Formats: sequence, C-alpha cells, structure tokens
Amino acid sequence: MTSEIRTSQHSSKVQSPSPLVEGQALSYFGFDQPILNEIHFQIFPQEHVVLIGPSGQGKSTLLKIIAGLVAHHKGTLFFQTQDWERLSLTQRNSHYLMRGMLFQKNALFDSLTVLENVLFPLRETKPDFQDKNQELALELIEAVGLSHALHLYPNELSGGMQKRLGIARALVLKPKLLLLDDPVAGLDPVTARSIVQLIQRLQTENKNTCVSVLNDMNRAFEMATRILMVMDGQVTDLGPPEVAIKTKHQAFRNFIDGEPI
Repeated sequence: MTSEIRTSQHSSKVQSPSPLVEGQALSYFGFDQPILNEIHFQIFPQEHVVLIGPSGQGKSTLLKIIAGLVAHHKGTLFFQTQDWERLSLTQRNSHYLMRGMLFQKNALFDSLTVLENVLFPLRETKPDFQDKNQELALELIEAVGLSHALHLYPNELSGGMQKRLGIARALVLKPKLLLLDDPVAGLDPVTARSIVQLIQRLQTENKNTCVSVLNDMNRAFEMATRILMVMDGQVTDLGPPEVAIKTKHQAFRNFIDGEPI
C-alpha cells in the first residue's frame, strides 16, 4: 500500500516561533484510564495538521479539546499563546468565533434549508447585519457548489453535498482555525477527492489553519503539511508527508500497511 500513497504537492509551511495552538503535558481520562497522557503538540498558522492512528485512540477527542468542546483534565492548552484555563468567559467566546468545525456526521439542522444552515452562525453572532450575512452565506454556498440547492433540506442532499454544506457552515465566520473530523468518511473515492480539493482550495483562499482527523491514508498524505500519530495515549510528530512516508517508526509503518499494531 505504501507505494500507492500520494504525498501532498504543496510544501509544508515554515514553522512560526508562535504556534496558534499548543498543548503542554495535556491529559484526558475516560473511565479513569488515560486516553491522552501528558501529550505535547503545536499547531502553526496556515499549516494543515492531520491526525491519524487506530480507531478509539483519541484522535477525535484531541480535535474536540482543540475546539474547546471537551475540557482536558491535566496540563495546559494555549490558543494564540493564551492559557485557555485563565481566560474569562468573554475571552473564550471571542476565541470560539475564531474556530470552525466540521463534525464527522456533519451535525446539520434537519429543519433548516441549505441557506438557513449556513446563515445560522451569522444570525447567532451578527444579527444586525442581515444583508451582509445573506451575501456572505450565498458566496460560500456558491464556493462549495451548492447554489442550485439553496432551498433544499439536508435529507434531500447526497452525502457529498451534506459534507460540502458542513464545510460552508464551518467557514462562514471566517475562522482562523478550521477543524475537520474525518471529512471524507463514508464517501465514494470520486466524491472524497472532490471534497479534498475543495478543502485545499478554500484553505489557500482563506489562509486558515486546518486540523483534520483522517483514516484514509492516501487522503492524509495528500492533504497534510504535517502528520501527527495518536496512539497509546501519546502523540508522535511524524513531520511533513515526504518525511513521514520514509519513517522507520514501526507502529506507523504497520498502520499505513494495514498490519496489526
């Protein structure tokens, strides 16, 4: 399988001395067992970090901790060098607006149309800018190729269309940090490739920082500027795809070759 993997065509970003997100000795426990055990990681502006690893090892948990949806139990989480635990509620709310998230199952509002789903975050945060909100929502819907489906409901969309709608909603507040939980899960290869190309194009245009959870190694190598492996409570930085693919890290070699770890 290794020989079939395509690496990203774009070079990794030069790492800034000031990470956008940083975890120091971060731990998270489930049923008194460490899912993440004193991990260290950094995410730098405008890079695309991909989290890989066996199922049930904490990839999505780490993504939700970064998103601020799940509280870590020990250690320190920094966002723009600020300690998350020391921020006031007002400061946290400001930081939340800098993050957009695509959930694995999209988490769309079934009772809202395509347009209403994308407008929802804007109406909640910027209720006094209705005309500008409408314009921005329409621009994003066009960018993800759903202009023809403005008044359709999620159950009237295909899986790929739902994914594109989720991406548009995640981007509508122009976040600095875009978090994607397995954006190609359950999609056929053609649709998955179109979603990958869409994410890459929108990241380039919007200059977002992206963190994705991926289980498809071909897509992981194609999208990432840097790869982190989450396994056995630890996070291993494998570097850019062109470095990771040559690593002798045995668990990673087994993982990409589909062998037992």
